[in-house]
Amino acid sequence: MDKFLRFVPIVPLALLAGCSSIYMPSVPNTPMLTTQGEIGAGAHISLKGNFNFNSAYAVSNHFAVMANGASMNNERHKKDVKNKMIEFGAGYFDTFGPDNNRILEIYGGFGSGKNERLFREFDDNELLIGTDFQKSKYDKKFIQVNYSSKKKDNLHLFGTDFGLNFGTALRMSFVKTNDFYRNGILQANEDNIFIEPVFFTRMILSDEVQLQYTTGSNFGLKDRKFLNAGHSVFSVGVVVNLGRAPKK
Repeated sequence: MDKFLRFVPIVPLALLAGCSSIYMPSVPNTPMLTTQGEIGAGAHISLKGNFNFNSAYAVSNHFAVMANGASMNNERHKKDVKNKMIEFGAGYFDTFGPDNNRILEIYGGFGSGKNERLFREFDDNELLIGTDFQKSKYDKKFIQVNYSSKKKDNLHLFGTDFGLNFGTALRMSFVKTNDFYRNGILQANEDNIFIEPVFFTRMILSDEVQLQYTTGSNFGLKDRKFLNAGHSVFSVGVVVNLGRAPKK
């Protein structure tokens, strides 16, 4: 790719470069843990091909650890995007309500990622006239609060009733770039604080397996050129909970 860029005129692509962000928010981990020894894991994919994997383990009846990752390789006519991210966290969870069917989870953690973006500009004859290649690593810290309910509503589908669970997560991510290069030239680093509200619905297939639909937004509190709020969260996935204590 570097050899190819040497022979292509580099032109400013401010409009193209400004329409997306170095930082791509992942699907927040919402394991809905209830008891010691429980394991929660999920795999999600967005319409743009951003694959997310979440996992959590309840060390005690109120303390849990988590590990999350994301990977994307999206190649289009005018833009290629590659993104990888990993993060670790820990926190507190508790159940409450008349039937202990509501769950509060509070987590914090840190992570790092790598993002590459190649923008192409073509003339009216579809001849390549310019490129803009951006490559950056970034570090992040996050805190999040999850609220979910196991109060089941029913969805009647294909002659069968499926239970539904609902929940929301509010995450605040503190992100800063490092080793940010644009067309091979080192750039000034940027930082931002992102507010990421997310809502999810789970359709219960069994006591252990659920389908999850996730939707959410991404808001940046600082005005930045490259590290901005250019992506939202929209994904479907599968969530598994193992080791849950039997109902009394």
